Amino acid sequence: MKWFEETIDWVIFQSRWLLAPLYLGLVAALLLLCFKFLQELVSYAPKIVTLSSDDTLLAVLSLIDLVLVGNLVLLVIFAGFENFVSKIETNGHPDRPSWMGSVDMSGLKFSLIASIVAISAIQLLKSFMHVEQLTDRQLAWQAGIHGVFVVSGLLLALSDRLKKKSG
Repeated sequence: MKWFEETIDWVIFQSRWLLAPLYLGLVAALLLLCFKFLQELVSYAPKIVTLSSDDTLLAVLSLIDLVLVGNLVLLVIFAGFENFVSKIETNGHPDRPSWMGSVDMSGLKFSLIASIVAISAIQLLKSFMHVEQLTDRQLAWQAGIHGVFVVSGLLLALSDRLKKKSG
């Protein structure tokens, strides 16, 4: 009966590798995001002379938005793979991010919600820059959704703080 239990333990432990293709899919998504960033950058470049200050700001915010999403994807890839699948061996590479291997689930949750709030804020700012093109209802929904993200982040931080105090 011991061998049966050990076999189940081994199968369950090895099942973590089923996540590896998902993380590789996120790497592919990061490549697509990079392509989209370059596509937008190239589309804005010839227009820069004729764009208004507001439109230039919106173009830059769109690029920042893509960078934030890219950072978020990379963080999920690194932290998720290291927390759930296997340590990423970089053999002391000088470019290894200092946070790699030290981001736990709590840190990952905070990074995710902070990124989502920042992305939402950029989207909201873009909407406010063209407020005349949106209905009051559309603006209210966008502001409300952003508010939900902010409140969720605050509640997450509060619950984590209470958890640390009690444990």
